[in-house]
Amino acid sequence: MKQPLLSVVIPVFREGPQLSSFLTALRNSLSQCNLSYELVLVDDGSPDDTWRIITSEAKSSQAICALRLTRNFGKESALCAGLEHARGDAVIVMDADGQHPPSLIPEMVRMWQRSEVDIVEAVKRRRGRESLSSKLGALLFYFILNKLSGFHFKGASDFKLMNRKAVNAWLEMHERNVFFRGMTVWMGFTTVQIPFEVVPRSAGQSTWSVLNRVKLALVGITAFSSFPLHLVTFAGVIFLALSVLLGLETLYLKVTGQAVSGFATVILLELIIGSFLMISLGIIGEYLARIYEEVKGRPRYLVKESIEPHAG
Repeated sequence: MKQPLLSVVIPVFREGPQLSSFLTALRNSLSQCNLSYELVLVDDGSPDDTWRIITSEAKSSQAICALRLTRNFGKESALCAGLEHARGDAVIVMDADGQHPPSLIPEMVRMWQRSEVDIVEAVKRRRGRESLSSKLGALLFYFILNKLSGFHFKGASDFKLMNRKAVNAWLEMHERNVFFRGMTVWMGFTTVQIPFEVVPRSAGQSTWSVLNRVKLALVGITAFSSFPLHLVTFAGVIFLALSVLLGLETLYLKVTGQAVSGFATVILLELIIGSFLMISLGIIGEYLARIYEEVKGRPRYLVKESIEPHAG
């Protein structure tokens, strides 16, 4: 009987200083699984020496498959590249910054092998060391996404094991605006969760800026719920009802000769309605932008060079 192959997909961006030590820890954990494995490293257009280090590591390890993208397409696109090139019967997705502990992999593999689950998901007990604004922003984002989408995302992370059936199903989704953890939840495959502690980065700094987080939040919300559009319609009906009532009151006061000047009221109403219209146009614009990206049909990533995999 052929031994199963385990693939580990790792998007990498500016992780040069600590990549070698991370790969050493990862290989030590994988050796405990007693499985053949491959490491699929995707360099997402790193401006530092990340690709040079990957190339050096590949010379000493036949299990490494590597892709170098032409530019920085973003983590979600790099994940797409890795999943499309992974050959394993099961695929583990994890970050290269060390915050997803490699020591958890043997337990994830055991749960996959001993049960009928399709996905083994590592769930954060706590978010680790983050600024207060980042934690509050994440809580707000997941609260909104949970309410709007009907799915549960609390503690969700990109650190997960997916069997080949789940990976193939994920690859059937071809949207350009990718939200990996949301798409895996949407598929509805049997999932078991393992809690883990987010450890501090071993080196370097996070490349996730506030702008990047906001962009991902907008993609996640617009990709999994059309409720904001319905909210615009609902609010429009409310404003219409109010305007009818105010119009009737104005006519009544005019006919009875009780009309008085209401300059301040008019200005306030114009400011409120104007603000609402601008927000509504912004919401509609976000959905139009997603449609625009999908209609263009451009590839989610482009590969500059690659290192071919070998049996590990």
